[in-house]
Amino acid sequence: MKKLVGAVPYHEIGVKKLQKSRKLAIECARLAVDSLNEAENRGAGLIMLRALAGAYGGLDALASKAGITRAALRRALSPKGNPRMKVIEAVLKPLGLSLSVVPQQKKARKRAAREPPK
Repeated sequence: MKKLVGAVPYHEIGVKKLQKSRKLAIECARLAVDSLNEAENRGAGLIMLRALAGAYGGLDALASKAGITRAALRRALSPKGNPRMKVIEAVLKPLGLSLSVVPQQKKARKRAAREPPK
């Protein structure tokens, strides 16, 4: 396969945008964490967390802070990963963010109320 001169991988463009805009990074982190509760979007959320990890501190530094290897961090933040809480916290900390518990949105609560009990 011929390498294109001057081409930049899409991932690198995304990481640079995340580094330049903290507001964008925070919104992406929020969406990524929210998606962890949805089976069909979980993989995309984990990939976004990996991009945030790369943009804010790098995988090596975050793996060290989380007390795991870089390879374990990559696996945890892969589409089929299952990260521990300390991994998610290590990704969010450089952004000045932390996890919190909030009530479900009204739409989700109404839908849950309409569904018959199992």
